Amino acid sequence: GVILVGNTRVTIDTVVGNYKQGLSPEEIVFRYSSLDLSDVYSTIAFYLSYQTEVEEYLKKRQITAQAIREKNQHRFNSQSLRDRLLARQAAK
Repeated sequence: GVILVGNTRVTIDTVVGNYKQGLSPEEIVFRYSSLDLSDVYSTIAFYLSYQTEVEEYLKKRQITAQAIREKNQHRFNSQSLRDRLLARQAAK
């Protein structure tokens, strides 16, 4: 369910996010060396052609990511782990 750019593991989220932050396609390729410049241009062109649909996809991805973060925070209570580690360190 994730859209990747070219034959890489870089998501459309990453390319579009960098583009929206003002990076040029060349700067994006510099940051993510596995990307081809032509794939970045194609991704940006796709985004500009289907902006509404892509923004909807990105919003759904953000909602899903937030739900996963909350689930993981609930499952793995980092505060209790931190407390145990500090107690163990203080006992030494």
